[in-house]
Amino acid sequence: MADSWETLKQECAACRGCALAETRTNVVFGTGAENAEILLIGEGPGQSEDEQGIPFVGRAGLLLDDMLEIIGLDRTKVYIANIVKCRPPENRDPLNVEQDACIGFLRRQAALLRPKIIVCLGRIAAKAIIKEDFKITQEHGQWFARGGVQMTAIYHPAALLRDVSKRPETFEDLKSIQSKIRELCDRTEV
Repeated sequence: MADSWETLKQECAACRGCALAETRTNVVFGTGAENAEILLIGEGPGQSEDEQGIPFVGRAGLLLDDMLEIIGLDRTKVYIANIVKCRPPENRDPLNVEQDACIGFLRRQAALLRPKIIVCLGRIAAKAIIKEDFKITQEHGQWFARGGVQMTAIYHPAALLRDVSKRPETFEDLKSIQSKIRELCDRTEV
């Protein structure tokens, strides 16, 4: 039987595939348009996300909203998900075993979406999605193609909160994303 959003959400909510299930408040499945042409992928939920069950709602999420607005997007035009659906303790990077336990849900989300563009938010997502040896400082903003999908990575919004000197580079990356959307996307105006 083919996946549906509802079936996938239910399976994800019931997941006990790794130790993160023991400490979560909420599964952070994803949010946005379920027919979006653009998929944004972060690494994992933080405290605010765990409390609310929605990705990117803390300080980094507010910055992400501002970043999207710069190129004429908002959460209604994209889909936002994470590599792992439960918060790692102390907001540490998700372990490989946690990523492995969760990546199937993200793959199934992508299969339902069939996005034209994937934007990885940060190093962890880029290493899981684009290539294992991805170097965010050297390769952010570059485009990669796989299975007919255009992929890029930008600095994670949390990294931009910590280091504002990366913001001009990120602005250029956002303009590149805007250009790629205009080139490839039929239903998304920017």
